[in-house]
Amino acid sequence: MTIHKYKRRSFIQLAGLGTLFSMFHLKSSSGQVRSAKQSNESPFKLAMASYTLREFNLDDTLSMTKRLGLKYICFKDFHLPLNSTPEHISEVVKKVKDAGLDLYAGGVIYMRSENQVNQAFDYAKGAGMKIIVGSPEHNLLHLVNKKVQEYDIKVAIHNHGPGDQNYPTAESAYELIKDLDSRIGLCLDIGHTKRLGLDPSVSAEKFIDRLIEVHIKDVTSADARGGPIEIGHGVIDIPKLLRTLIKIKFSGKVSFEYEKDGKDPMPGLAESVGFVRGALAAIINE
Repeated sequence: MTIHKYKRRSFIQLAGLGTLFSMFHLKSSSGQVRSAKQSNESPFKLAMASYTLREFNLDDTLSMTKRLGLKYICFKDFHLPLNSTPEHISEVVKKVKDAGLDLYAGGVIYMRSENQVNQAFDYAKGAGMKIIVGSPEHNLLHLVNKKVQEYDIKVAIHNHGPGDQNYPTAESAYELIKDLDSRIGLCLDIGHTKRLGLDPSVSAEKFIDRLIEVHIKDVTSADARGGPIEIGHGVIDIPKLLRTLIKIKFSGKVSFEYEKDGKDPMPGLAESVGFVRGALAAIINE
């Protein structure tokens, strides 16, 4: 057996074990899971983008995130509305902490007016979020820059691929923010990047100086028709991406944004989380 074939077989076996790990955990009644080896050895942490669980209420979202063994969560406003009172924000934050999770970010938050920029930062501050995953209008970037300096909260601009007039690619955002405060950076959505025919690994390495967050997913094709699919079944080279993030010492969050099967996401989501865990284990043990 050649070294190449051996490494390929080892990767497939470890990726499969990662998938089995997550699927087994779904059947566990305890809801507890030990951290995967990658959490200690890779420079980044795996997280949940709660848009994945948009069809579920807050309690179910927290429970499902825990069942997958993820400790970090970024809330879409389904789970904490942007117009929440300070009292409601405090109640939700306590519930997240009691579940053993870290509410590190909120988003994607669209900012189309000065009032929405102000609201986003007050919301994030009230919830103790360190990051706003956002999409501000270009003419509001000067105000976002001012708010970042005032609140010391990072803003990660999310690219949305074909059809997004503001930020289709990481590069389109980078060119607008490169001279602004360094706490304004990028949330690289690898699915939307691939749907433009671009290699997300190349984008990650090229813009590492502003890379704050990564949304990990897979898509069916490298064009605008590409739809969501379980990680490992699509056209994105996930092992290459993970190797790149380790190589460039990315230390942010790699957040699962699984958009398929909205009403019943857990089987595909668990497979996706397991694939990434298995791939990381294989890479770390190469």
